[in-house]
Amino acid sequence: MRSMLAYSLTDPPGATPNGSLLRDFALPWGRARGWFIFVLAACMAGGTLLPAVARAGSDRDTGMTSVIVRELATSGREPESAVRALGGRIERRMRIIDGFSATLPARSLADLARLPGVYSVTPDARLRMLSDDYDAGSDHGSMPFAQEATGAGEFWNAGYTGAGVDVAVIDTGVAPVAGLDGYDKIIHGPDLSPESQSPQLAHLDSYGHGTHMAGIIAGRDGDSVNVQQGDTEHFYGIAPGARIVSVKVADANGYTDVSQVIAAIDWVVEHRKSDGLDIRVLNLSFGTDGIQDYKLDPLAFAAETAWHRGIVVVAAAGNSGYGTAALNVPAVDPFLIAVGAADPNGTYGAADDSIPSFSSYGTAARSPDVVAPGKSIISLRVPNSRIDLEHADGRVADRFFRGSGTSQAAAMVSGAAALIIDQRPGIRPDQVKRLLMSSAERIPDADPRSQGAGMIDLKRARSQATPAYQQTWPRSTGAGTLQGSRGSHFLVMDGVRLQGEMDIFGRHFDSRTWALKSLTGTSWEDGAWNGTRWSGDHWNGVEWTGVEWTGVQWTGVQWNGVEWTGVQWTGVQWTGVEWTGVEWSTSGWGEDVWTSTIWGE
Repeated sequence: MRSMLAYSLTDPPGATPNGSLLRDFALPWGRARGWFIFVLAACMAGGTLLPAVARAGSDRDTGMTSVIVRELATSGREPESAVRALGGRIERRMRIIDGFSATLPARSLADLARLPGVYSVTPDARLRMLSDDYDAGSDHGSMPFAQEATGAGEFWNAGYTGAGVDVAVIDTGVAPVAGLDGYDKIIHGPDLSPESQSPQLAHLDSYGHGTHMAGIIAGRDGDSVNVQQGDTEHFYGIAPGARIVSVKVADANGYTDVSQVIAAIDWVVEHRKSDGLDIRVLNLSFGTDGIQDYKLDPLAFAAETAWHRGIVVVAAAGNSGYGTAALNVPAVDPFLIAVGAADPNGTYGAADDSIPSFSSYGTAARSPDVVAPGKSIISLRVPNSRIDLEHADGRVADRFFRGSGTSQAAAMVSGAAALIIDQRPGIRPDQVKRLLMSSAERIPDADPRSQGAGMIDLKRARSQATPAYQQTWPRSTGAGTLQGSRGSHFLVMDGVRLQGEMDIFGRHFDSRTWALKSLTGTSWEDGAWNGTRWSGDHWNGVEWTGVEWTGVQWTGVQWNGVEWTGVQWTGVQWTGVEWTGVEWSTSGWGEDVWTSTIWGE
C-alpha cells in the first residue's frame, strides 16, 4: 500500500535529446522533479486498476496527432511558434517537464523534432481511471448528485462554469491528483506550514483535507471536453471552470496555529489581483472555538477585511460538540457566509432534506446563513495521505474519498459563489450573499436556526435579478487577543504550549499594530509578514512582487531550534489544533463511523 503505480511520459535518465520512451515505474507519493506523471491509483486491497487509453497517437480522420513536446532551457518560445507555423495548436503548458502538449499534423512531427530548441516529441496518451465498483449516478454522496441537489448544472447549461474566477483555499495544501491536474488548475501561494521546508512535501496535501475541498469546489477531469449536466463519467466540482489558489497552512497532522492562518488570509488579500490572479472567493473550511466578540477577534477581522476588499468569504459553521454552541470563528462574523451542512436524503429538492446532527446550529444571535450538501460527500482522494491511511474505510473506488462536515458544505457554497461571479462579474460580496440567501429553499422539517435561509438553489439564483444590498453590521477592529482566537486548543511541542500573545515565530503579537497593517494591505512586505521574514526572493522560480513563497529557509528564524519564549523547540510532533472536524467513512448514507472535532485525532 506504500507504493503508487504511475506512468511517466519522459526520457529515462541519460537519454539523448529527441529520443523518448513511455515507461512505467513505482514511486512513493510526492513530487518528482523532471518527470511528468499520470497518477492512476494507489495499490490497495480490494482496489481495481483499469487504466484505459482514451486517445493516443494519430486521428486517422483528420491527420492530426497529439504530442508532448519538451523544450531545452534556452529555447524560449520558439517551439510553440513552430507548432503554430506547422498548422498545429498548443493545448496546455506543462511546467513540471519544461514542455507543453500540442495537436498538429502527423506529417509535421519530424520537422518539429529537428528544431534546435526541442528536446523531445512524444505521442500523447490520455488516460482515465475506471472502476467496476462505483457508480456516480446512483451514489447519493457523489458530485453528480450534489450538482443536481444544488442546481449547479443550470449554470453550466447556460455557459457559466466559474471560468476566470480564482478561489483561494486556505487549508492543508492541494495535491495534483487526477481531477486537479489540468493546466493552470492549481496556483500555489505560500506554503506557511512546517512542511514548507521539505521539497518533497511543500504545497502538497499530506493530510488529505485540502484536496477534498478543492475537488468539491473546482475539480475537473482532464479528458472532459465540455462540462455537461448529468455527466457521470467524469468528475466535476461545483465550478469546474474555476481555478484554485492554494495556501497551505497545516501539515500531515492537520495542525496549524491561528497566526499562520491570519498570515495566509493577509497574503490572499494583498495578492488578490497580483500577476494575473483574480481571487474573488476565499474558502475557509475550518474554525476555532474562540469566544471573544467578533468585533475584537483578530481571525474574524482578517476574514472580514478580505470581504471588504471584494472577496466572498465562505466559512464552515462548525460541527456540534466542538467547543461552544456558538458558530466557530471566523464564521461567527455576520459579514461572512456561514455554511451549515444538509443531508438531501437521496432526493432532489429540499422537501425531505434534513440537517445532520453534527452541523452547528449556532445561537439566536448568529446561526448559519445557508446550508449545502455536507453528508457523505465523495471527492478526490490523496493516496497515502494521513486520512487515507488511517481511515481506509473512507475510500471509494480507486480515486475518491468520502467525507462529511460543514467543511464540505462550505466548499459547495464556494463553488456556487464562483458560478454566480462568472455570470455577474461586477457583483459585490454582499450581493452574492443576499442572492444565495434569497434564492435558497427552506427545509420544511428543519429548525430555522439550523438552516438559515435554507438549502442553496442555484437554479433559482441564476434567474433572479442581482439584489441591491449592503450589510451594515458593526465592523471588527481586530483589537482582541490572539489567544482569544485560538480558543481551547494550542500547538504544543516538547510539552510547551504556544499560547498568549505569541505568534508562530515566537514574537509578541500586537493586535492593534497588525490590524492597521492588515487593513492597509502592508502586513506582508518584501517576504516578511508582520515584521518577520518568511522566505527568499522569488516565487516558484518566477518573479512575484519580489517574494519567493517556496523558499527552503526561514530567513531570520529557523523552524527547528528557534528560541521560543525561552524554550528550545526541537521536537517533531505537534499536537492540538482548532479546525472544524469531519467524518470520513463509507459505512453508508447517514451512518457515522468516525467523527472528530479536531483534525488529527
